[in-house]
Amino acid sequence: MMARAAAPLLRNRLQDLLAGLSIAGLLLPEAVAYSSIAALPPQAGVIALFAGLLCYGLLGTSRFAIVSATSSSAAVLAAATASLAGDDPALRLTLAVGLVLITGLFFLLAGLLKLGGVTSFIAKPVLRGFAFGLALTIILKQLAGVVGVHLADNNLIRFLPQLFEQLPHWNWLAAVVAASALALLCVFARLRRLPGGLLVVVLGIAAGQWLDLQAHGVALIGVIDLRLEIVHLPVLPFSDWLRLGELAFAMVMILYAESYGSISSFALKHGDRVSSNRDLLALGAANLMSGLFHGMPVGAGFSATSANEAAGAYSRLAGGIAALVVLLIVLTVLPLVALTPEPVLAAIVIHALARGLSLQPLGRYFIWRRDRVLVICAVSAVLVLGVLDGLLVAVAISVVLMLRQMSSADVQVLGRMGVGHDFVDLAHHPDAEEITGVLIVRPGEALFFANAERILGAALRLMRHAPLPVHTVVLSLEESPDLDGTSIEALEAFFVRVRVEGRRLVLARVRHDARMVLQGLPEALASGVLLSGLSVDGAVQQALAANAQA
Repeated sequence: MMARAAAPLLRNRLQDLLAGLSIAGLLLPEAVAYSSIAALPPQAGVIALFAGLLCYGLLGTSRFAIVSATSSSAAVLAAATASLAGDDPALRLTLAVGLVLITGLFFLLAGLLKLGGVTSFIAKPVLRGFAFGLALTIILKQLAGVVGVHLADNNLIRFLPQLFEQLPHWNWLAAVVAASALALLCVFARLRRLPGGLLVVVLGIAAGQWLDLQAHGVALIGVIDLRLEIVHLPVLPFSDWLRLGELAFAMVMILYAESYGSISSFALKHGDRVSSNRDLLALGAANLMSGLFHGMPVGAGFSATSANEAAGAYSRLAGGIAALVVLLIVLTVLPLVALTPEPVLAAIVIHALARGLSLQPLGRYFIWRRDRVLVICAVSAVLVLGVLDGLLVAVAISVVLMLRQMSSADVQVLGRMGVGHDFVDLAHHPDAEEITGVLIVRPGEALFFANAERILGAALRLMRHAPLPVHTVVLSLEESPDLDGTSIEALEAFFVRVRVEGRRLVLARVRHDARMVLQGLPEALASGVLLSGLSVDGAVQQALAANAQA
């Protein structure tokens, strides 16, 4: 019996072992490659990898998520530090450390405030468009780096002409090395349990030494210095910290949107339960640790997470095994890894991002005009404005979209459906019946400072221009679990106007916290407002009973 019970456990541990071995071969080359995108020393990606795997393995809730440096965070980090540091590499590294640390603090603060319910800061069409534009930008920059072309302009419209103007000076040998590595990666990708990235690195090192590629102008990644420095905070002026705080806010949004998308999709696929608040804390701890040891920002990237799931991982132990394998490689053959030709790393980046160029995920967003405009705007922003400004524009688009949706003055007039207790929007159910003498209105969005006055003003206009005489107005607050100060003031004025015009007012579905606040308002007492926690049907019955007694 015990042997039979232990068999599934042993099988699961074996799956984790094989998955850890498999993804270790992917994670180490990608970590070094993403360091080059971020314009940081190669050890920055390796440190981030260890910090992400360790912290999320201990604190996270997804059994498939692999937290490490991602291409999007690396690109944003490069653009952010370049805008502040210029050509000063020491200042750039200092700013990068500060940005990662603030990112970690923001994640921890969000977790402590239990903001995990805000599952996505960026609208999905905007995120997909940003990812597409980012993948295209990074791939083109990697191609430019391979052939030895230095492009200082982030605008893709001027980027491509510069690239082809220097065609006679391209390093064609490096291009052949990158193309060969990319072809091998495509072949190895068909074998899921094969560590294709690590094999390509090994073959690249062997070919580089055998053919003496460095002597022919093919650069190597150079020394990876993993000596851990004494932990200390960066020394920066207050103005730089403020600017880093702004950039870290954008970094948190893109990292959490990317991470939550990966975590939730695989949790839904396998029926797992995850805790978004705990994952926020795990991401915060991982970024803090990475920043303290001069690593890169980390998140749960989709490519590494999907590779972990495809390799057969059963629990977070697979990530721990991957970390041990990477540590073993670092302790034994790290000097050899430094001999990797840079075109090989570029091929690894291009292969990892190639799936981001698929138009299939974007297709669903072209059904609706608004989503189509969002995708096009996000892609265009990244290609024309660059990574950092494109990200900020994408975030601004999402925020404007959210505020526009929430601030709309959509007020529904309800009627009874049949002889039951259901009340529905008359605009969509013309067969529903209005209650004689009772106007039933329901805001389409929660009342808050940006929409309260418009929504309640629209309710007053409906009352004044009702086709039949109205003796009672029923206002359903089921969409408003909480009320801010502006909403309360708007409701006070609404109470007075309804009373002045000689109508009775009943508030339905008032939540406990909101009812406690409204009960203490002098205007509510003076106007005889009925505050009901009942359904719309219950509030209508109260209204009819009160009118009958009057």
